[in-house]
Amino acid sequence: MAIELSLSNETADLLRRDADIAVRMVRPTQGVLVARHLGVIALGLHAHRRYLETHGIPTRWDDLASHSLIGFDTETAVIRSLRARGRYFGREHFAFRADSDVAQLAAIRAGFGIGICHVGLGRRDPDLVHLLPGTLGFDLDTWLVMHPDLRSSRRVRLLYDHLAEGLAAYIRDGR
Repeated sequence: MAIELSLSNETADLLRRDADIAVRMVRPTQGVLVARHLGVIALGLHAHRRYLETHGIPTRWDDLASHSLIGFDTETAVIRSLRARGRYFGREHFAFRADSDVAQLAAIRAGFGIGICHVGLGRRDPDLVHLLPGTLGFDLDTWLVMHPDLRSSRRVRLLYDHLAEGLAAYIRDGR
């Protein structure tokens, strides 16, 4: 058995077998999929201490306009949610743009600017500072999903159950 890990914010079509198992940050809409709700991951604005020592700490949402922001190249649910609350950020506001959460986190950790990451993940890194707590107000509903035909595969089911257990623990510990 081989495991191929595809880190992407694209939603793979499990019914077409683009992937066998997926972690989704939205409730699956294809009802035939096997889906398990794992919990909710809180997001927050974070920056590396080194960046803040050089550029200062924003104390209000409006202060972010004078900082290097890290974000997506395309519109995401987070951006749409912020816009709905009158806090618009589009790709033109981001000094660093990437469609990968992993790349964005790497940029935050490198001290490039201020970006969004899991609050629990930020709490685990002593060099990351959670900024303007409570102002982002966006949480990720987290689901583990697989194709229904794979329920009978012992190896896939064991991996699915292991991932569900590990991710649920991560979510519980990150609160």
